[in-house]
Amino acid sequence: MGVGALGELIPKKTISLEDLSGKVIAIDAYNALYQFLAIIRQPDGTPLKDSKGRITSHLSGLLYRTINLLEIGIKPVYVFDGKPPEFKNIEILRRKKIKEEAVKKYEEALAKGDLEAAKKYAQMTSKLTDEMVADAKKLLEYMGIPWIQAPAEGEAQAAYVVKKGDAWAVGSQDYDSLLFGALRLVRNITISGKRKLPRRNVYVEVKPELIELNEVLESLKIDRRQLVDIAILLGTDYNPDGVKSIGPKRAYKLIREFKSLENLKHILKEAYFPVDPITIREYFLNPEVTDDYKIEWKDPDERALMEFLCDEHDFSETRVKNAIERLKKAVRNIRSRVSLDMWFQT
Repeated sequence: MGVGALGELIPKKTISLEDLSGKVIAIDAYNALYQFLAIIRQPDGTPLKDSKGRITSHLSGLLYRTINLLEIGIKPVYVFDGKPPEFKNIEILRRKKIKEEAVKKYEEALAKGDLEAAKKYAQMTSKLTDEMVADAKKLLEYMGIPWIQAPAEGEAQAAYVVKKGDAWAVGSQDYDSLLFGALRLVRNITISGKRKLPRRNVYVEVKPELIELNEVLESLKIDRRQLVDIAILLGTDYNPDGVKSIGPKRAYKLIREFKSLENLKHILKEAYFPVDPITIREYFLNPEVTDDYKIEWKDPDERALMEFLCDEHDFSETRVKNAIERLKKAVRNIRSRVSLDMWFQT
């Protein structure tokens, strides 16, 4: 069922992006880049590409969405995944198989002339290569936006940055950062706005959601360890299948009644765990993270941005010049606000 099922249990409140003005948000970079790859596509589902055939959808999304956040006063820092723990291999292989099946369905839909179905399946085929990730980091550096390289899971590192007080919240669609101990999670930060429902000519407004870990635990009357246990019953990236026939309500009821996984051996024996569930829990509670990072916003490098986006990746010069002007203005406004806040605090 997956960690996403936790959403049925977790209290959340709708906010506006403006509510996050002045706050540092540690954004799960891979999560955001995959969103850009899925959303920014041509009518037949083909991603944006430069003249050399290299995908640029993720760069377009990263550039314009980051500028949008800066203009609101949000200070983003992107956190990139490192090497995942070995016991995530099963989930990685599962995702690879889903992408391979989606490629076949995309080609079949395209052959039938069903562009809407083709686009839907194309969105499921997104893949981030090392080169694409390196380009994303390069773009952020030229923009003057900080990024952090996690030793392992990006969401674990982002949660750690928030716990240290270097960021106010994690920005991600997934709930995993809560399991890693993030004090706050903001969802929909990189995809807020109007979105078209699949195969329907209907648009919905996607709004940011704020989830605070303390409120979640107080509302459910559990501790973080028990929240992790509930997630393991439902399925995580380290045990994708969870325990069959157990949904969010039953998982919650079992942990409230039996207190921990150790007391649910009669339930756990019915499920397949690629790794001991207690090992999974301990990883969520004590993930691999690093203190080796620096969060600093710098002036954008106009020349480097023009060369990288226009000369190397065929972006429109006019659009990039306009974007750079917006970027410079947004950075100036954020610095002015920080200076003003410091002046009032003295």
